[in-house]
Amino acid sequence: MAPLLFEDIFNITRIDPDGKKFDKVSRIEAQSDKFDAYILLDVNIDVYPIKKDKRYTIAMATTLDLDGTPDTGYYNQLKAILANVSKTGLDGLAGNQTIRALTSRETLADRYDYVMHGRTYRVADIEVDGQEKGEIYVSYGGLLMLLRVDKSVSMHFELDQRLFLLMKKTE
Repeated sequence: MAPLLFEDIFNITRIDPDGKKFDKVSRIEAQSDKFDAYILLDVNIDVYPIKKDKRYTIAMATTLDLDGTPDTGYYNQLKAILANVSKTGLDGLAGNQTIRALTSRETLADRYDYVMHGRTYRVADIEVDGQEKGEIYVSYGGLLMLLRVDKSVSMHFELDQRLFLLMKKTE
């Protein structure tokens, strides 16, 4: 499985805390369970509606490949085809089944409902209530994120790092 840099369950505490700025984007504020992390995140609510007081699993990874292969920034269709042939084989498949076997490949994104790709533009160490924390700032094509988390987690993030944010509703 692909190594996740971070994964936790967040409780959405506020939506658009500074007022609504855009029709299709909301800024959410949430607090996590396991790492006592705080997140401020812009979400395209036209694509993925968010509800206050609901729980969402949020994860971050540098690749979507389940085997942990680093992301090159390019989609390689031949690699996807060959990976599926070696895993599933083509014996007994005909027509559309063969095409599906050749072109469908599970990624980390298949396990979540909402995925964004971006880059870190700031990583900083801060002190909050006497505890050392790290702040990670990421831009996902203009949708911004601030993650404030324990320094033991933030040390895995670096400046100008490509990151995937993955999100799903948790019951």
